[in-house]
Amino acid sequence: MKLKIISKTVWILSIVSLFTDVASEMLYPIMPIYLKNIGFSVVLIGILEGFAEAIAGLSKGYFGKLSDLKGKRVPFVQFGYLLSAISKPIMGILPIPIWVFISRTLDRFGKGLRTGARDALLSDEANPETKGTVFGFHRAMDTFGAVLGPTFALVYLQFYPENYSFLFLLATVPGLFAFFASGLLKEKTRPIPKKEEKVSILAYFAYWKDAPGIYKRLIVGLLIFGIANSSDLFLLLLLKTKGAQDSFVIGIYIFYNLVYALFSLPIGLMADRFGLVRTLIFGLFLFCSVYAGMAYADTSFEFYLLFFLYGLFAAATEGIAKALISNIVPESDTATAIGTFAGLSSISALLASYLGGLIWFYSGAKFMFLFSAVICLGVIVYFARYSDAFDLKES
Repeated sequence: MKLKIISKTVWILSIVSLFTDVASEMLYPIMPIYLKNIGFSVVLIGILEGFAEAIAGLSKGYFGKLSDLKGKRVPFVQFGYLLSAISKPIMGILPIPIWVFISRTLDRFGKGLRTGARDALLSDEANPETKGTVFGFHRAMDTFGAVLGPTFALVYLQFYPENYSFLFLLATVPGLFAFFASGLLKEKTRPIPKKEEKVSILAYFAYWKDAPGIYKRLIVGLLIFGIANSSDLFLLLLLKTKGAQDSFVIGIYIFYNLVYALFSLPIGLMADRFGLVRTLIFGLFLFCSVYAGMAYADTSFEFYLLFFLYGLFAAATEGIAKALISNIVPESDTATAIGTFAGLSSISALLASYLGGLIWFYSGAKFMFLFSAVICLGVIVYFARYSDAFDLKES
């Protein structure tokens, strides 16, 4: 890899994402434990996560469109990271359900505010032949923060077991550092549309009408997969229901993120060489294998193997999907296209987490994981059918 592929802007965005993930992931692996302790049922956890992701998705679309219309990226990125930072202490100070909803909503709103503009900045720093590498590098740095965060949480809980509230306050520190680091970003001059448009929270869905056909095919497949891909909290909750200690749950989550971080850049390089859509299909196959395996896994070795494969799945899908989207739409529509996908996928996320919670509650965890695996298998067949068309567009 040539070092010049990774520009100063990519470095800054990656470092900012790293510290933001340190803050977020200090809390994520203990979240199902914390929520259960303050009275959340598995169904309510599903509703909370689905609602939070819906807020993130809908706001991604709105602010992505607004970023394109204003011709600006940096203010959206900076303010989005600030909101996520200040949301952390709310949950620890007031551990009651309504404030948990407010905190998660504020955090996800911040994510929605920054994501479209940030991904458009990353896309601007690459060309079609290096998108996988740039997005893969960013995902690697971002996910390395997801290794450091839970590691800190694990050490903290060794000294202060079950003292979760203060951990939420500590998570504010790296979050604020990320916000201040985002001040190093410089805005580039971009053409602003001559015709002033008003943007409503759902206006960006109109982009679907004029979007390229290949974009629509891609999004349809990703949305169907989204229904199968419920919150990762269910994976961690499964470990707890099988008797795992807090330290094991956090440790295996660290392991998953370490695999994700280590393989994001190599898989991004592989995607640039062998094709983004082929890499995406490979990732979906891994997801299918993991969820089918989770339905039957019982030993520590099996769980570690499955979480290793789950890390590879994450590395082969999230950044790759965004790189693929940015390659098949005009540069002026990048934030809108990614935001539209995020807005639509928020509906899938809401359905996935709510549906996952209901299936778990009424039919058990095993059936929930098998259901997701079967849906994913259908998506693999769908993408395999259109793989030649995607590859033709990529070339």
